[in-house]
Amino acid sequence: MAGTTVAEVTAELAGLEDPRVREVNERHGDDHGVKLGDLRAVAKRLRTQQDLAVGLWATGDTAARLLALLICRPKAFDRDQLDAMLREARVPKVQDWLVNYVVKKSPHAEELRKSWFADPDPVVASAGWALTTERVGKRPEGLDLDGLLDVIEARMRDAPDQLQWAMNECLGTIGIQHAEHRARVLAIGERLRVLEDYPTSPGCTSPYVPIWVTEMVRRQEAS
Repeated sequence: MAGTTVAEVTAELAGLEDPRVREVNERHGDDHGVKLGDLRAVAKRLRTQQDLAVGLWATGDTAARLLALLICRPKAFDRDQLDAMLREARVPKVQDWLVNYVVKKSPHAEELRKSWFADPDPVVASAGWALTTERVGKRPEGLDLDGLLDVIEARMRDAPDQLQWAMNECLGTIGIQHAEHRARVLAIGERLRVLEDYPTSPGCTSPYVPIWVTEMVRRQEAS
């Protein structure tokens, strides 16, 4: 809906606030109480509105920023804007949506991947690893997979949680998508034992690499 103001949208989001949702989200570091389904419904009504998205992001409010990422035009942001947005986004869900919904669709994704990959800030580095995992799965040409495995083997066990998770995802993706590296991937997973005890719901696959890779390869071979 063109012509909608930031104030109108933030008021609507405030009306959608649910204390029970906030309580659950805060356990995961996400400081908002709006159901994601409600956010998506608002985004569907508003459609793409870049100026409104920029205004909502500037509020600093987590729900407003999540909505901004749903209604923005990813290719409208320049490299420095995306870099600044990631460094401002200290909430896990905002970081995740920013990388997956915006940066991955940006013409600056590869440049940012290289810049963020070895950043001293583990949150920024985890975004670089997420973009690297995307390339491992879809466009691995030019990547040094052995070099990635060297870094993972040396650093993943002692990495901060968010960075460790991103590195583990990259490790698993290499093992699933690249059979020639699978034995080494499984050996690294078994030696480091990262996420071995991660709680997994019934019917879901553990993120522990030896279990995850083996199961995904089994499904591929069975299909």
